[in-house]
This record gives sequence, structure tokens and C-alpha cells, in this order.
Amino acid sequence: MSTVIEVTDVTKTYRKSEALRGVTLALQPDRIYGLLGRNGAGKTTLMSILTAQGFASSGEVRVFGEHPYENERVLNRICFIRESQKYPDSFTAEHAFKSAALFFANWSQELADRLVTDFQLPLRRNIKKLSRGQLSAVGVIIGLASRAELTFFDEPYLGLDAVARQLFYDRLVEDYSRHPRTVVLSSHLIDEVANLLEHVIVIDQGRIIMDDDAETIRGSAFTVVGSAEKVRTFLGGREVVHSDNFASLASVTALGTLNESETREAAELGLELAPVSLQQLIVRKTMSASPASSGAADRPLSEVAR
Repeated sequence: MSTVIEVTDVTKTYRKSEALRGVTLALQPDRIYGLLGRNGAGKTTLMSILTAQGFASSGEVRVFGEHPYENERVLNRICFIRESQKYPDSFTAEHAFKSAALFFANWSQELADRLVTDFQLPLRRNIKKLSRGQLSAVGVIIGLASRAELTFFDEPYLGLDAVARQLFYDRLVEDYSRHPRTVVLSSHLIDEVANLLEHVIVIDQGRIIMDDDAETIRGSAFTVVGSAEKVRTFLGGREVVHSDNFASLASVTALGTLNESETREAAELGLELAPVSLQQLIVRKTMSASPASSGAADRPLSEVAR
């Protein structure tokens, strides 16, 4: 199978608002995907549709080559962990793990036990009495220990502190290297997850605005700072995604890569060059994609860097 997920022209409408607008994408097996974007961009809506917890208003969805709705052959191979994961009030963490072990065919009790120790999780405390961080740890443990062929993490780790989040990232990479599967991380903590991702999908206002390999995206933009006139001359016709101006100075983020000759030219013009992180690029692209944006993408460079 060449794809795990195929989505074609999917829309989702809630009364008068569109949560998804013509979404088309394909996910390959055994890769870590980042589904990134602002809160309310449509990430959770898309994942809910892919896991048969929601319905598309139009378009086609195939998971493992089949329609996912009420399809046990598909759903038994998926684990979907949400930030607002719900459990029966009478459950303890131990109950949650025992239930998960019955459902997921690839469940690893050994990994679950190790993660319980890592996160210092009280197994027999009632779910209702767990802190937000402990509740997040329950979801993270189920998601990792399930070893499901297709695993979605819809920001369930937000309740964890920085140390615990790093522990999650480390354990994810470690277990993924030994037991490959398709993992989709939904997050707005882009800098934190950037090094984990093999492929990046960015959604904004219900539309896909970026869908590419992480390595291709890294280094695909740069920032040049200096005299506005010299910046304009240097950049020429390159696509600009953001510009900041102060008096006669400009800081402009543009798409593309620079060769040695161009780097020397920038130095001769007295311009400073800087790489653009994945988070910076996504923020800039998201801002430039907004219809209400007044940024560089809405005006020619001759006006932006003036």
C-alpha cells in the first residue's frame, strides 16, 4: 500500500461556517507527520473525520484504502488521542491501560509500564483526581504503547511540563525507530516538535497552505536585513512572505535558497543573512495566507521594502 490516508476535496460545514475547505492530501506509511496550524485552523476537525468521529460535508476519505466510518477493519488499526480525552468517572489509570490493551492488537505492556515509571504516574488514583499533567500522561502512554499502525496525537501533551514533553518526544522517537508506524502530531508548539517531523502539513482557515517534506522546507527561506533600498535590489523578484520596516532599514523574509555568489553579493552590499526556522516560516506563511493580511505577500517588493 503506497498510502495510509487519501483525502480528496474534503469540506466540513457547520451551519454558516466552513471548518475545512477543499482539503486534499495523502499520508504515506511509517512516517511522522506534523499537522500544524493555529487554534481553530481545522486540525481537530480533520483528524475527527479521518478517525470516523466526524463526517465530511463533501469529498472523499480513504484510510487503509477503505471508508473509515463504522469500519472495524480500519478503526481497529487507529489510535486517536485528544487533549480532551474522556474516560469513565470510575476509571483509574490502570483501568484505562487494561482497556486499551484489550482494544489495540499491538499493545506493549512493557512499554506502558516503563512510561508509567518515566512519568511517575499514580496507577490506582481515580481519573477524576489526576492533575492535568497526569491526565495528559495517561493519553500519551496509551498513544505510544498502542503501537497502532496509525496514531494521532491531538495535542494531548499540552498538560505536561517542559521536561515531561521532552520525555514524550524522546520516547516517541525511540519506539518509532524500533516499531515504525504512521504518526500524526497536531501541535502549535512548532519549535518543540520540528526535529521530530519527517513531513509537514500546515492548515489555516480550513485550507492546506503547506504540504511538504520537512527537509525540503528547512532552508527553503531566508531573512535579509539592511538598507531597504539594497534589500530591494538584492531580492529582485523573489517571493516575499514577510517584511518589517524601520526608517530606512528593512528585514525581509523571502522564499528560496542562496548560492555562494548570492551570499557574497549580500556581504558586499552590507546585508545580513539569517536562516528561518520552521516555526518562523509557518508563522510567516500563515500570516501571508490570511485574506486580512496587510503583510508583504499582499504588496509587491518595491512597495514592501521602501
